[in-house]
Formats: sequence, structure tokens, C-alpha cells
Amino acid sequence: QVQLVESGGGLVRSGGSLTLSCRSNETVFRISWYRQSPGQEREWVAMSTTTNYINVKESLKDRFAISRDDSKNTVYLQMDNLKPEDTGVYYCNRFPESLPWGRGTQVTVSS
Repeated sequence: QVQLVESGGGLVRSGGSLTLSCRSNETVFRISWYRQSPGQEREWVAMSTTTNYINVKESLKDRFAISRDDSKNTVYLQMDNLKPEDTGVYYCNRFPESLPWGRGTQVTVSS
């Protein structure tokens, strides 16, 4: 069974950067990153496929980037110029056939 594990979150000041990792136990064609901010519903952030198709939520395109290293079965989310409103738990999942959600990785951006 495919398993995905998120890592790389942490506490960072406004304007800082973080790179999140989503590691799987096998190659997954299409993986998306999501986030859930306090009191908000989970939202889609970005997607990557093994055929190098990528897409990032329009409002985040100037600050977030998604990439992958299929030799490591890992998808990355590079986040720059972080803002307090980026605070939340970040998850990755297969798309569209979602797997059970993992624990995610907490990102906290202080002002």
C-alpha cells in the first residue's frame, strides 16, 4: 500500500523560507500538497506529476514552488517569503485517488 510521509515544517519568521518534503514508499504519478490553517478547511496548494506537469494555486505562485525527485520518491514544496497566514498543517496526498490523510507537517509563521 502506498504510504506518504510529510516532513520539513517548523517555526519561521515572516519573510522566511521552508522546504517541505513528501516521501512515498513507491513512485506515485500525481501528488498534491494541501494545507489546513486554524479554523479553515483543507485547501489545495500545488500538484506535481511524474511527467513534469506542475501546478500551483494562483495566489501562491509567486512564493511557492513544487518539485520532485523520483529517484528518491520525494515531492518538495519550496515556500518563500512566508506570511503568518501561511501557518497551518501541510499535507501531501495522491491525487485524485486520495489515500488516508497522514499527520502532516506543522508550519508556523510568526509576525
